[in-house]
Amino acid sequence: MNRRTWISLAWLASAAACGGASDTSSSPAPAEPAATIAPASPTARGPILYVTNERSGNVSLIDTVTQDVIATVPLGKRPRGLAVSPDQTRIYVALSGSPIAGPGVDESTLPPADKGADGIGVVDTRTGAMLTILRAGSDPETVAVSVDGSRVFIANEDTAQASIVTLADGQIATSFTVGEEPEGIAVSPDGSQLWVTSEDAGAVYVIDLAAGKLLRSIEVGPRPRSVGFLPDGSRAYIPSENGATLAVIDVKALKVLKQIALGDGMRPMGVAVAPDGTALYVSTGRSRMVLIVDTATDQVVGSIDAGPRPWGIAVSADGKTAYTANGPSNDVSIIDLTTRQVVKKVPVGDGPWGVALVQPPQ
Repeated sequence: MNRRTWISLAWLASAAACGGASDTSSSPAPAEPAATIAPASPTARGPILYVTNERSGNVSLIDTVTQDVIATVPLGKRPRGLAVSPDQTRIYVALSGSPIAGPGVDESTLPPADKGADGIGVVDTRTGAMLTILRAGSDPETVAVSVDGSRVFIANEDTAQASIVTLADGQIATSFTVGEEPEGIAVSPDGSQLWVTSEDAGAVYVIDLAAGKLLRSIEVGPRPRSVGFLPDGSRAYIPSENGATLAVIDVKALKVLKQIALGDGMRPMGVAVAPDGTALYVSTGRSRMVLIVDTATDQVVGSIDAGPRPWGIAVSADGKTAYTANGPSNDVSIIDLTTRQVVKKVPVGDGPWGVALVQPPQ
């Protein structure tokens, strides 16, 4: 099927039939505004970049060939972290009814949380339709998928838990207690471990998935935000936002090998590893930069001004392009990694947070 059929006709038919979700009786209704569909090139065959927009409650789809938004799909409240199924047919998006609040905010001053809005939105990448919302514990912030695509893993920010949902029945199979304010969540490349960062504890928690037990916590620095693995699974990199460092961890030994100093004023947030493992790209939020780390030397070898507060970051399969979600400016920076320049900024929704690349069906 061509791209026009894939994202325009099928999505519109699905949205008209079911309002964007397959079970509206048990799932929160998608947030406004309603979806808009822009014409897409039927000859384009590049990946689609999915961008979650936290404040507008939707996801923008960018054709990476034309570098334009081709669709906007309503999801629900506060879409943030997202993950792609191994077969590229599903996107899983963390949704939360908890009010937006910065670090250190007195929670008693905030409006009450809408717990009915919490869940994991499931989007069919073949049609662009929102299929359902999985119940996945309180205040999901980020999500990861097992290597066999049978389970999703969720960081539940306000309950200090990591939950595991079995997709066959859509139920929480188990939950683990981790440090307060868990945020980053990732599965090791071999699928054996789940890693969850805790902002409050300044640590990453490592869970043995086969044994179903917590192995240990590893101190990595204040306010760790995400996890990135080398493709061979030998090392993990975890940014400490308030420490301006990047912890390098031996995955087999589960110990910190070194701390990479990123420079005064740097506030590392998201990480994306080059497909060949030779470089690591680190978004730095309020510091504006994407830092380039040579993984052979563990040295910072370059920087790129991506724009206001880059957070979510992704790298293309050929390693030539990076994408960052820039929250305050409501756009995505497209970065040529060869020239180390921003080549285009694409307007998206309100409060872009996370990004993920999907190869559409041919």
